[in-house]
Amino acid sequence: MGDQQTSRKLLRWLIVPLLVVVAAGAWFAFDPAFRLGRPAPDASAALPKDEFEQRVRDYILNNPEIIMEAARRFEQRQRAAEESEATVVLKARADEIFRDKDSPVGGNPNGNVTLVEFFDYNCPYCRQVTPIMQDAEKADPQLRVVYKEFPILGPNSTFSAKAALAVHRQGKYLAFHKEMMVDRGVADEAKVLRIAAKIGVDIERMKTDMNDPAIAAMVERNLALAQALRINGTPSFISGDQVVRGAVDLKALQSLIQQARSKQ
Repeated sequence: MGDQQTSRKLLRWLIVPLLVVVAAGAWFAFDPAFRLGRPAPDASAALPKDEFEQRVRDYILNNPEIIMEAARRFEQRQRAAEESEATVVLKARADEIFRDKDSPVGGNPNGNVTLVEFFDYNCPYCRQVTPIMQDAEKADPQLRVVYKEFPILGPNSTFSAKAALAVHRQGKYLAFHKEMMVDRGVADEAKVLRIAAKIGVDIERMKTDMNDPAIAAMVERNLALAQALRINGTPSFISGDQVVRGAVDLKALQSLIQQARSKQ
């Protein structure tokens, strides 16, 4: 979730120069001569550069709220556009999102509603929502959970994701996932090997499977799918026709699930 907040702050700073230009345009639009319908001056009659800059500066200083209002509206439109695009992708790629045969499944495999989680083993927010996910499963025997490995926090995360998918081939994914999420510290190779040994994974087989191009391809598919869904932070959840980005509490998660169930 921190990545999303950083992106939004950066976006605001990037559009400030554009807003200055807009403010200049607004100054001309509200200039008395403009309102009276006088013809716009040609380039040879334009204000001297220093006078123009001073008048624009004065206008902005006297009306600073227009900058923040424009930034707010721009961000709202960006979010709306992203949600619209995500909705289209949800419909077009529903099988890949909800029914990918290679994605690990928890909860009730035959449940009547599906919750998809995109996560990273090194994401602290993902660890925070792990007990919430567990509570949601316990409270809803018809909940099916799909896990999407989404390693965006560096090489250690990629290593952990590939290891998890390799462990999945041995039928121990859920145990591995739980231990990785409750164990504190960086999710690196040492932690992966320790936890894999703890739950009885065949380590050599795991290492071999981790090098299988099919596992690397699956990680890449998840990354591409998340990008198409405008998911750029973890954790993120999908149920029904909704995408929720960022950590949530139990009430919000259950509301998402119930809304999806009610629309079936």
